[in-house]
Amino acid sequence: MLRNLRYRFALFMQGRYGTDQLSRFMSAVVIILLIAEWILNHFLALPGVMMFMRIAGFVNAVFLFIIYYRTFSRNIPRRYAENQKYLALKRRISSVFGRTGHNTTQRIEYHIYKCPGCSQKIRIPRGKGRIMVRCPKCGTEFIKQS
Repeated sequence: MLRNLRYRFALFMQGRYGTDQLSRFMSAVVIILLIAEWILNHFLALPGVMMFMRIAGFVNAVFLFIIYYRTFSRNIPRRYAENQKYLALKRRISSVFGRTGHNTTQRIEYHIYKCPGCSQKIRIPRGKGRIMVRCPKCGTEFIKQS
């Protein structure tokens, strides 16, 4: 019985897009909003909270519709393009935060100076005293305290 149902579902899903990273992200948003709605409904029943719950309920309904529409869609190239746009945006956002964390860890061990000639960033190890720095890009030499 269960094997037959699984087979029928597999036949139904043939040629359909299925789930991807965008669908998983939207599902996570729906779950977070449902949990927030439940917590607020049980602990805070203020007028502003009630408005949030109505908006969250509407957003959940829209997101669920979009998730199911994308999952069962047969227009695979279009769903793939939507997912690629989401992944590009996610990559852009995460690279900003990732770069900030990397720079912070670099500044623990190094001084980072800009070349006065070409504005190239140059790392100088900390604790070496006054040293002559030569820019690898333009060859400008300058003295800095490390």
